[in-house]
Amino acid sequence: MKTIEVDEELYRYIASHTQHIGESASEILRRMLNLAPAVSENNEQVITDQETQQVMTSSAIMTAQNVAVTSGDRIHRIRSLLDSAEFKGQKKVVDRFLLLLSTLYLMDKDGFAEATESLHGRTRIYFSHSKDQLLKSGRHTKPKSIPQTPYWVITNTNTGRKRSMIEHIMSTMQFPAELTEEMCLTIQPLS
Repeated sequence: MKTIEVDEELYRYIASHTQHIGESASEILRRMLNLAPAVSENNEQVITDQETQQVMTSSAIMTAQNVAVTSGDRIHRIRSLLDSAEFKGQKKVVDRFLLLLSTLYLMDKDGFAEATESLHGRTRIYFSHSKDQLLKSGRHTKPKSIPQTPYWVITNTNTGRKRSMIEHIMSTMQFPAELTEEMCLTIQPLS
């Protein structure tokens, strides 16, 4: 096991991708880089006590940070997404929509859950933890998994509906109206 030093911003980025308590930094990076999990000679996943303690500590820190994230930090994270090559490289509306939803979830999981619970149509469910539940809620829902989240979302909606979903979620999560509007404008076909 080797030790590396990373700056605070990179550390927060890695820790924000934690999917479960006890997940090590190595596991997170391996998942993000699509590498196979490290295994020992007897095919058990290799996790040291020190690594487990570090990740448990980082999970606790991230949970505290999610509760007490400053407005400025949340705005900075969204602006960073807007400026990122990954976001700019998304040519399809649905791909930008999914990337934004993923970012909002990773920023505040509880806030995202609260915002999506009340978001549905007259007959359709928009968000679920199950693809099948979305398929049952309508004939042509085209559910897609929101990356790095346990959520699925229907994608067979027009651009206006996708924008209103983003607007509802960001408003419920108490983002400034100007930033919410700016993000909604990114959910449109590129010319």
